[in-house]
Amino acid sequence: MRSDAVKKGLDKAPARSLLRADGLDDSDFDKPFIAIANSWNEIVPGHIHLNEIVEAVKEGIIEAGGKPFVFGVPAVCDGIAMGHKGMRYSLISRDVISDCCEVMVEGHAFDGWVGVSNCDKVTPGMLMAMGRMNVPGLIVTGGAMEVGRSGDRTLDLQSVFEAVGSHSAGTMTEDEVKQIECAACPGRGSCSGLFTANTMACLTEALGLSLTGCGTCLADDTRKLSIARATGRRIVEMVRNDIKPRDIVSRESFLNAIRVDMAIGGSTNTALHLPAISKDFGCPVTLDDFDAISRVTPHITSLRPGGPYSIKDLDEAGGISAVLNILRDSLSDVPMGNGRKMSEVASEGKVTNAEVLRPIDNPYHEQGGIAVLKGNIAPEGSVIKQSAVSPKMMKFSGKARVFDCEKDAADAIVSGDIVSGDVVIIRYEGPKGAPGMPEMLSPTSLIMGRGLGESVALITDGRFSGASRGGAIGHVSPEAYAGGPIAAVRDGDIIDIDIPARTLNVRLSDDEIADRMAKIEPIDRPVTGVQRKYRKLVTSGANGAYLE
Repeated sequence: MRSDAVKKGLDKAPARSLLRADGLDDSDFDKPFIAIANSWNEIVPGHIHLNEIVEAVKEGIIEAGGKPFVFGVPAVCDGIAMGHKGMRYSLISRDVISDCCEVMVEGHAFDGWVGVSNCDKVTPGMLMAMGRMNVPGLIVTGGAMEVGRSGDRTLDLQSVFEAVGSHSAGTMTEDEVKQIECAACPGRGSCSGLFTANTMACLTEALGLSLTGCGTCLADDTRKLSIARATGRRIVEMVRNDIKPRDIVSRESFLNAIRVDMAIGGSTNTALHLPAISKDFGCPVTLDDFDAISRVTPHITSLRPGGPYSIKDLDEAGGISAVLNILRDSLSDVPMGNGRKMSEVASEGKVTNAEVLRPIDNPYHEQGGIAVLKGNIAPEGSVIKQSAVSPKMMKFSGKARVFDCEKDAADAIVSGDIVSGDVVIIRYEGPKGAPGMPEMLSPTSLIMGRGLGESVALITDGRFSGASRGGAIGHVSPEAYAGGPIAAVRDGDIIDIDIPARTLNVRLSDDEIADRMAKIEPIDRPVTGVQRKYRKLVTSGANGAYLE
């Protein structure tokens, strides 16, 4: 076992002495050492219950004859970080978390590990570490919260952001906003729609790196602790059988996960995370893979933010195994972390609500959730959650309103300065320029809340929350800071968006763009500490904002 490097032989007496200080005795030194990466904290609602899940994982490890060790990793709540400088640290945290896991698992020669995760950047960060280290590992995601309710209306975090926009438009009182604020997030768990946290939980299950049912099982569902305990038992079995992540996950696994993503209409952030994770697994996928799969994969469920249903509805309709069952003819039959094949898991999936989870021949949309647009604004690509776009916005032309930071754009929307027919451009918010590629949930929600969702588009080299909806195009690459042509756009330019044709262009010739670019002085925000390191290492959003 790997852990023999710290527990076997006379020369390891000093290490054993320190381990005895942890409470170990002679009987423990013959057991597999299993780490548990715990992202519990008291600020992120999706993480406040993770200690309970960790205890269940520990029980399973002990039952199977292993010795568990828990260590902590950070987690940022995107909703709390939204709209201020804290959001510049959110995507950065993905790589910090990945490094933390690698440092702890490799530094202590653990035989295997379990990541106990939930929210947006923690799960992908742990998955990146899993591929990079190739030490036996599994993930337990913490689960979604219940939906909020106010009267007969269902609510989630998206409702609160859009309420702020409605208030700025004069269509909602401050008391009404407060009522929604107090009801939208009723308890522990990740936000209840198919936002980034829950999308990544679903895709982790689809990849085979969490056990069946984990991705959609709610935080307060008693099944979650059973899944956690079973995960503890399974990881010890994987260690003893030397089953590593790269034995489970291949390029075909990632293509399966992308197909599931397109079918359920997941967050655009998956177009950052899956490429980055796949690089660490040594089998890269690209934006072109996303678009090719999206064109031939129907969108079979309609979850928030684009539709009426929540993660709880998806779970009750059969969860990810039911999705796999619907898609089974187009999926590769790859191994799963539970020791079974994809075909076996899919064959046992049962759809219990054919409206929440529709069959292939009766989808909500003919194509998948994400479209990749290219053109003279985004030569390397950009992404939009087309399943959350009004039919009126699938083809749209409008006048550019250009802002060099998110706050200025949000202020203009709130003041009423943005009107029907405008295309809001927010630039210098990319991976290097911000740095950290902040989410733009505030401006997209303000647009929706002011009733402009079918008449105003937003384009950015930053990114969006999984809760964003409407004509919101993100990840424009190359970004403005890196010399991307989005930097050449000026107020009044006409922007043409054609989602079915996958194009995004400004009505300028190549010569006009080149002439403007030659005169541009990029905005260079001063950075220190982790932001400075990140800016130096991070690559394009089209490359998953991967650190080279």
